[in-house]
Amino acid sequence: MIKIMIADDQELIRESLRIVLNINSDMTVVGVAENGQETIDMVRAKKPDVILMDVRMPILDGVQCTRLIKEAHPEVRIIILTTFDDDEYVYNALKYGASGYLLKGVSVPELTQAVRTVVSGGAMINPNIALKVVKLFSQLAQGNFSVPVEEGAAALLSRTERKVTLLVGRGLSNKEIAEKLCLSEGTVRNNLSTVLSKLALRDRTQLAIWAVQTGMVQQETTED
Repeated sequence: MIKIMIADDQELIRESLRIVLNINSDMTVVGVAENGQETIDMVRAKKPDVILMDVRMPILDGVQCTRLIKEAHPEVRIIILTTFDDDEYVYNALKYGASGYLLKGVSVPELTQAVRTVVSGGAMINPNIALKVVKLFSQLAQGNFSVPVEEGAAALLSRTERKVTLLVGRGLSNKEIAEKLCLSEGTVRNNLSTVLSKLALRDRTQLAIWAVQTGMVQQETTED
């Protein structure tokens, strides 16, 4: 059973999400919060697998709340669910460890699939801002935000693992990577998990930034 928390300052949104998520037999909403501080306090008690997090909330906004929760509870997956696709929100949410960024116009099936995807270790980005996210990966890699990897670790990657890594760096989903490499989604997930372990990286976002930062994406573009 996937335990979900909802953080949103609008009661109608909170209760609507609770209803549509609880319909799923593999999901249960364990708590709702109306501001960032309440969310942080509730995480300790409820121990959710996934948090659906709004950006603009009183007391503590969703981006800073994401940072604090990921620092204290790195195992918790956070999906930003908001009406805002502002560059700064997307940039900081991903930098601080969000596993997904969806706009509130998303359909119910897409939302439930996003929850299942992030629980399994994947990432879920709204198609409308996917290109923006790829650009942000490049900006992060070229700026002050760097992802350190132990020297020699990259040499441990197999050929398939390197291909998966460069496609993650281009912003492709597990499904798109599977289709491009003629692999099953399960195989892609397993390769991704192995890569993260070998490189000692936290999540898919860090891997994407590292792939751009090291030039892997550009170097291997012509080798497809």
